Amino acid sequence: MNSLLSIIKLGNPILRQSSSLIENIQDEQTQCLIDNLIMTVANANGVGIAAPQVSISQRLFIVASRPNPRYPNAPEMEPTVMINPKIVENSTEIVKDWEGCLSIPGIRGLVPRYHWINVEYTDRNGELKDNMLVDFVARIFQHECDHLDGVVFLDRVESSQDLISEEEYQRLQNLKT
Repeated sequence: MNSLLSIIKLGNPILRQSSSLIENIQDEQTQCLIDNLIMTVANANGVGIAAPQVSISQRLFIVASRPNPRYPNAPEMEPTVMINPKIVENSTEIVKDWEGCLSIPGIRGLVPRYHWINVEYTDRNGELKDNMLVDFVARIFQHECDHLDGVVFLDRVESSQDLISEEEYQRLQNLKT
């Protein structure tokens, strides 16, 4: 049975651990975790969520870009399950943009990321996939991949001047529209 999972917050030591590879993708617990992560990220108005954010230190995340109150301009895509993901190639161009995190509520940071990446991952059916991701979806992948290595977006912000409250971020976004 599917259920919403509790999202842990910054300070929980699991967020700072490297995650383990998933060996048995078809395992019932893994498949249940996938369904619960998809439900949890949608409920939290996120665009991605990694297993460590729900206290499970495994190399699995969901990329689920769609417009929502936290990301009104996000592109629409089906939730994509990414197991044992890795970046195999990346652009030399670095782009800074605002990121938030379900495990760090109330704060946004201006984070430098690769503009495009080629990635490999295994889907929930055990099929190896490779995709080229650009812009916002590439940013989500890099953010979630960091979670698998115990890194949070605050670690990538270049200066405390690049931090803003969620409330101020939303106010500035509303001025743009």
